Amino acid sequence: MVKITMNNDMLSQEEIDALLKGTDKEEEISEEIGDIEKDALGEIGNISMGTAATTLSTLLNQKVTITTPKVTITTIDKLADAYQIPFVAIDVTYKEGLEGANILILKVDDVKVITDIMMGKDEIDLERELTELDLSAVSEVMNQMMGSASTSLSEMFFKKIDIEPPKSYEITFNEGKEKIDVLKGDQPLVKISFRMVVGDIIDSEMMQLVPIDFAKEVVDILLGSKEEASATEEAYEIDNDFEVNKEIPKAILFNEKKENTTEKVIDSDEKSEEAVVVKKPVFETFNGKSNTSYNESIDLVAEIPVEITAELGRTTKKIDEILEYGPGTIIELDKLVGEPLNIYANGKSIARGEVVVIDDNFGIRITEIVNSYKNS
Repeated sequence: MVKITMNNDMLSQEEIDALLKGTDKEEEISEEIGDIEKDALGEIGNISMGTAATTLSTLLNQKVTITTPKVTITTIDKLADAYQIPFVAIDVTYKEGLEGANILILKVDDVKVITDIMMGKDEIDLERELTELDLSAVSEVMNQMMGSASTSLSEMFFKKIDIEPPKSYEITFNEGKEKIDVLKGDQPLVKISFRMVVGDIIDSEMMQLVPIDFAKEVVDILLGSKEEASATEEAYEIDNDFEVNKEIPKAILFNEKKENTTEKVIDSDEKSEEAVVVKKPVFETFNGKSNTSYNESIDLVAEIPVEITAELGRTTKKIDEILEYGPGTIIELDKLVGEPLNIYANGKSIARGEVVVIDDNFGIRITEIVNSYKNS
């Protein structure tokens, strides 16, 4: 923050230099990351937080909506000036696939709500003090959410990405400068803001802070992954300045250097009638039965374990019905009383049978062998 003192409506040279220095710094920050990078970070945040919202919905048994993110560039000093009240910061560090960390910022009251819901309390108490239990609960929630987000990133970047267990703090931004590595120093930060709505009990803003160097690294990986994914398609693009014999396979054309494309194609065109011989393929027929026999003993595979499973029955339910399950819930299956049960060997149906009791254990008496199994 630059403090300006007016003296006879004129600025001193020192004040002018301070203003120009601040302006240059803002321009320097804006040049470090452009609109394409911001859009890429927004895309990453949108996909990963969409997956995280699904996980949070399952944990809280509430409908969760996280809106499309807004990406801006800021600094820790600006954040300290704008947000002076305490908040909960969750430090998420990547241990595999990416090298870096980012901070998730939640309001203290939102953390209390999340903890009370997870504890099964009927009433939310926002007047109480934040405790270590709250910090532990939100750390576990973020561990699940960011774990799901890492899975989405793994699919996006085509490599495994994993995180360390998150750490939670109740601090201000000024305190964060001393305690959290991401907030130390004066380097620019990428601020990704989300609106988080949980049922009718939370309607708040969640903030993700990413060091600009780490953000640029993630963007480079994303753009590089997209280029690799489209490399095959780009390999088949042909310069329209040349006339190409369409009968020549493109894979052959692109084995040659681009500057020699015209020469190679013309040569192939001129010689194609002489050099290329086209024949119909001839395949061996397999209509007759083979008399091949094998004398090997079954002892070779006799000791391989096979998992035998008896299926009591099946049913199909909707997700909202499953979420209502609890101790004492009765699930009706598709099998009728007395109907044979299916028996599987390593997932393959081999027989049917009936339930028996042997001492204190259940057992299955085979009543029928499946024909397809016998014939195989």
